Amino acid sequence: MDLSFTSFWGQLAGNPILIITVVFTLGVIFVNGWTDAPNAIATCVTTRCLGVRQAIWMSAVFNFLGVFVMTQINSSVASTISNMVDFGADTSSALIALCAALLSIVVYSVGASIFGIPTSESHSLIAGLSGAAIAIQGGVGGINFDEWVKVLYGLALSLLLGFATGWIICKAVTILCRNVERRAANRFFRLAQIAGAAGMSFMHGAQDGQKFIGVLFLGLAFAHGQGSVAGMEIPVWLMLLCSVVMALGTSVGGEKIIKSVGMDMVKLERYQGFCADLAGALCLLYSSLFGIPVSTTHTKTSAIMGVGAVKRLSAINYGVVKDMMLTWIFTFPGCGLISFVMAKVFMQIF
Repeated sequence: MDLSFTSFWGQLAGNPILIITVVFTLGVIFVNGWTDAPNAIATCVTTRCLGVRQAIWMSAVFNFLGVFVMTQINSSVASTISNMVDFGADTSSALIALCAALLSIVVYSVGASIFGIPTSESHSLIAGLSGAAIAIQGGVGGINFDEWVKVLYGLALSLLLGFATGWIICKAVTILCRNVERRAANRFFRLAQIAGAAGMSFMHGAQDGQKFIGVLFLGLAFAHGQGSVAGMEIPVWLMLLCSVVMALGTSVGGEKIIKSVGMDMVKLERYQGFCADLAGALCLLYSSLFGIPVSTTHTKTSAIMGVGAVKRLSAINYGVVKDMMLTWIFTFPGCGLISFVMAKVFMQIF
């Protein structure tokens, strides 16, 4: 299969459904940069280490670098997403179902963003692909449960490891800096937190960028009449395209989500914000290197809760945590059902 940029444009010219797939995929990547990436800079903004606009542009740059660099080092997260479902032998119908899955993610994520609720685009993506696969296959036969197990591992890992790492790092920093003068500590942690937010943004791009590269890669395979991407190498131009779109999405902002994550859940000081950023970035790095697709939203928010728990458990606003948890729980059935219905409708229309 020819995956050159020239061949890609030639395919677009003669395949309207591929155009729709590419537009929807890039739309999802843009929405991910808009609604998910603000989690990476939430603590940096709310502790006043950087202004909102400065933080957003910094995050856009490091999201770009994260997608591009990590995909070249290890693209196993993208492979996991691509191989998670089987849309069947009819690649034309598979492409239509994939479009339905992507549109459902945009609808669900934008709706949650309007209310300032930090959704997990990772789980929206997984739910959307699964709902479309069930619709086109007429049952769960289209789900690759071996790959789905990695998703369940990722869910547990992002919550438990994020909380534990945040607690450990914050506890260690508290002990090491207990005799440091407060003003000097604030100056140091201001710069440290900016670096931590940059690292978190980089790892957000590395994780989420790969997931959506995997989806676009799958769409290209369907357009070429191939039912899977096994053994294919992701072209550099595809990495660049997804990187740029995610960076543009990040540049749009997400101030409501920044407030929900960085202010409403736990009132953080600068050293705590640094600990949360460092913990989140380390968890995402570990997951990316081992090819485990995790939720960057879950990882960052659980790290913030772990940091808050060092001082006292009552420092955590459990009302906000409950709202987030309910949103995450409803993502699988909600986004999956939207995708299932849209896939059925699309197959009737096209």
